Amino acid sequence: MNVLKSVRAVSGATDAAGKVDWRAVAEAAKASTDPGDLSLNDADRAGYAADIRAARNRIRAASGLDFDLPEKIEVHDRHHWIDANVATFRRVFGQFDAAGSPALTAPSRVVNTAALAVGLGFLARHVLGQYDPRPFRDGGHALYVVHPNLVRAAESLGVNRDRFRRWIAFHEVAHAAEFAAAPWLADYVESRIERSVEALSDGRMDRTAFAELDATMTAVEGYAELVMDRAFDGETEDLRARLDNRRNASGPVTRLLRRALGLGVKREQYERGGAFFTAVADARGLRAAGRVWDQPENLPTEDELDNPSRWLARMS
Repeated sequence: MNVLKSVRAVSGATDAAGKVDWRAVAEAAKASTDPGDLSLNDADRAGYAADIRAARNRIRAASGLDFDLPEKIEVHDRHHWIDANVATFRRVFGQFDAAGSPALTAPSRVVNTAALAVGLGFLARHVLGQYDPRPFRDGGHALYVVHPNLVRAAESLGVNRDRFRRWIAFHEVAHAAEFAAAPWLADYVESRIERSVEALSDGRMDRTAFAELDATMTAVEGYAELVMDRAFDGETEDLRARLDNRRNASGPVTRLLRRALGLGVKREQYERGGAFFTAVADARGLRAAGRVWDQPENLPTEDELDNPSRWLARMS
């Protein structure tokens, strides 16, 4: 990690066109982040491939969903993850930039660049795995893991690394199943993001778009939680409990960054969505829960997320 290089990259951002220097964002994020060890032995490579195959087969069987996966899993270090995601950051925040949004009205390009570099670097040090559907990634969908983070997390949690790696694979493959089962889902999410951004660019809030986006992502995270646990070929409660304890034991700076980046909200989406789908699956079975992906109208409303029986009644 080279803090001085990171500072130089940020301070080199100018007030030329645009409110963010994206080249400097990537450079500063990587300069402040140790890439980690990406050394893989034959057992590691075989393990990743076997985990993805097992997750695909078991999730297909449990959920009844038919889906495909990228031809290969991408194993990244933290710098690779930054390079893969800076374009996504630019796509989202670039809309603010192009619209002259008050959401990015910091005194200078340097401040905006520094804030985004800090966020991207923090995520690069904590993300374990990720699935990007086709519309969110040029060149097709992608499934990847950040190997150094996975190794470090397994060690800090005191769990078997192979078992933990397999559990993470099931989580990301569950997301692949959702987006494949609902070809409309990626465009639906993106349209709500665009509406929200457009409203913020005008200095207002589109509460309907925000509510629809939150409900959708709660469904996405909750269904993945349910499917990965019910399809996984082993116990999961201890893994989840240890991971939650690790989050809760983090220091004040880490907690602040998690809150600022919305990671606390994501945890709430896991829990709320998981409770909804568990109730639905217990009442009607896992395949009935998968009806949520048939069409956008089947997504649960905010009220139904807290009252699953109302969604079940609407689907009857």
